[in-house]
Amino acid sequence: MKNFKELSEREILALAISLEEEDERVYADFFEGLRQDYAGSAAVFESMRKEESEHRRRLIELYRQKFGEHIPLIRRQDVKGFVQRTPVWLIRPLGLDTVRKQASAIEVETRRFYELAAARAQDASIRQLLDDLAQEERTHEDRAQELTEENLRPGVKEDEDKARRRLFVLQIVQPGLAGLMDGSVSTLAPVFAAAMATTNSWDAFLVGMAASLGAGISMGFAEALSDDGSLTGRGHPWIRGLICGAMTTLGGIGHTLPFLIPGFQLALGIAMVVVLVELGVISWVRHRFMDTPVFSAALQVGLGGALVFLTGILIGKS
Repeated sequence: MKNFKELSEREILALAISLEEEDERVYADFFEGLRQDYAGSAAVFESMRKEESEHRRRLIELYRQKFGEHIPLIRRQDVKGFVQRTPVWLIRPLGLDTVRKQASAIEVETRRFYELAAARAQDASIRQLLDDLAQEERTHEDRAQELTEENLRPGVKEDEDKARRRLFVLQIVQPGLAGLMDGSVSTLAPVFAAAMATTNSWDAFLVGMAASLGAGISMGFAEALSDDGSLTGRGHPWIRGLICGAMTTLGGIGHTLPFLIPGFQLALGIAMVVVLVELGVISWVRHRFMDTPVFSAALQVGLGGALVFLTGILIGKS
């Protein structure tokens, strides 16, 4: 895997061609998946597919002029900084909200790619084309809105998420949720194992604090180093790392603080209640921001938390 900053102009154009071809096929899949039930929305994505096809044609034409006929295969997964997308064929049912959100994410990522690529290009004609494509991607969402107004009957199209909410989810909710889940769930085993093994509130508190702070530091660095955010719009990596690390620590400390109570049984009971509240909050966040059904979110989070909790109890009593 190569860093984006290490790509040559030839490699940037080859990657741009690959990205446009992938986006064109994604929009074709959207059209095919929606045309039977949502003909108006399908027409929007067919128009967007044609635009991506034209972008690819212009890129190939310039590439041939500069570098010849052979275009190396450089894919998004070969370059650091791109978000892993869920394949369209795995998304079933293919709902309107789902495809519009994914289309918006594609537009944001592609625009940022062209802006950064244009800034690095030295050749005037390459820079000009990349600047032009960045501008077209920047207005793509507005043109999609115009297409929607032309092709959809009133009441068919649901309101799209605003760009600010999308960025909020990418930059704040996702790293924060990952940290909260890890901190709340992964620290259950050491905290309650120590509590059951020692039946001493202070000992359980020390283990919980160590586990929470250690997990927070680890998750913070892992998030910060996973993606530099230059192409994905996910924000500064160290800010995301700070959010993720802080939420991880908070998730673990929540059910650790009750063990400051000297009475062990009371502390244990309150800690269990706090665990239930934490799992409920995680389920709500997954439902509210990640579009996970309420029952599925509660089942997934509850099952994972229960397994880790029971693991700690069994180890502590052994």
